[in-house]
Amino acid sequence: MSNGFVMRSLDEVRFWSRIMKEHSLFLKLGFRCDDTQLIHEANQFYAVFEEIERRSNAFTSETDPEVIKRFNVEVHNAASRIWAFKRKVLGLILSCQLPGANNFPLLVDHISREAFYFRNRLEELNTGRLDPLPDAIINENVFFLRIMADHAKFIGHLLDPSERQLVEQSRNFSHDFDQLLFQARDLESMRPQSQTVPLLDQFLDQNRISVKSLRDFKKTAKELIESCRIKSIIHPLLADHVFREAERFLIIIDMLESSLTKTSAG
Repeated sequence: MSNGFVMRSLDEVRFWSRIMKEHSLFLKLGFRCDDTQLIHEANQFYAVFEEIERRSNAFTSETDPEVIKRFNVEVHNAASRIWAFKRKVLGLILSCQLPGANNFPLLVDHISREAFYFRNRLEELNTGRLDPLPDAIINENVFFLRIMADHAKFIGHLLDPSERQLVEQSRNFSHDFDQLLFQARDLESMRPQSQTVPLLDQFLDQNRISVKSLRDFKKTAKELIESCRIKSIIHPLLADHVFREAERFLIIIDMLESSLTKTSAG
């Protein structure tokens, strides 16, 4: 294990622990006031991931890799627990045991997928079993394209219906990302034959263009919400949250593109 392992681990933990912390808050805000046990559990997870975030920021690139490996195991356990909590909440919603609550089933499924992604990434880092580049390109894009499509749907449903133009833009983004996701899954089912450098390069380029457009739309929506210039029930932190996830996807696309370029040049 090396400095690269330490920095990659800290990057994942710092980003996703904040995301998990915010998921806890969003779930809590969507529960009914008499769902006291669920609210208590959400508050506990908020505190757990806030502490993980704090501790991760105290580590540096010089930290002993063995210390980070143990930290990753601890965070993996926390991510597994919040995943189970989210799936429990989803089950309650789908069995009509939380009537009148405000957490969409798709949103709860969405945030549970992110928790599962996070715990798997920590497992991969600790065992050194990261996907080969061609698989990583397809797998990361399949995961994040679905996340982006979901975001567009949530934004459209949380805007006030009278914000007709923004609602229509959200629907268009939802459609576009559904189509990109279908394309990614087609590429996925055609592998390994589909994993040529030209196809993967075009795949990344096309997705980058669409993600930048969605990122810019989210940025505008975030600014409008923060300045109270549009009507919605979107929490300002949620607007910032989905914007950061689009930024994260763009960083990953750039990293994958850079690695693909080096591989083809070598």
